[in-house]
Amino acid sequence: MLHILNRAEEVVISLLLLATTLLVFADVVMRFGFGTGLMWTQELTLHLSGWFVLFGASYGIKMGSHIGMDAFVMLFPSGGRRLLSGIACTLSLIYAGLILYGSFIYLKKMKTIGIYLEDIDIQAWKAHSILIIGFVMITIRLLVLLKDLITGEVEGFKHADEAKDSMKIVSELKGGESK
Repeated sequence: MLHILNRAEEVVISLLLLATTLLVFADVVMRFGFGTGLMWTQELTLHLSGWFVLFGASYGIKMGSHIGMDAFVMLFPSGGRRLLSGIACTLSLIYAGLILYGSFIYLKKMKTIGIYLEDIDIQAWKAHSILIIGFVMITIRLLVLLKDLITGEVEGFKHADEAKDSMKIVSELKGGESK
């Protein structure tokens, strides 16, 4: 089941990035090339970006692409790292739960009132539904991480380590030059 979510997430992120890029490109060409434009492109781009951010946040948890400040956590032995990461994961789940709860109330009110977007003929609650979708996905990713922490499969959050990655590239380049 999780592999379906993984693939769907990757497809949606790719489509959102493609749509946003094409939309902005077309709008720039129309405005600067022809002195005209479409009124709704800015609003659509804004909403696509919001969807992209929340899908990306979930995907970032899975891939470990969020930058982590784990210098303090790394001072502890494996069990301590798992415990601290479990606490952080639990607090993140509480935060995601609060956002989900607030999003549900917000979207329910938007639907009841019947507000539409300003420039696009779409009900606002539909356009803003990414709040629930995105935070459900983030919650799933955090639950998977918490399970992995409990079972000992991981010691903590995956983190992007740009310095380590850069040093690896330098090392590979130096190794490639000496051959």
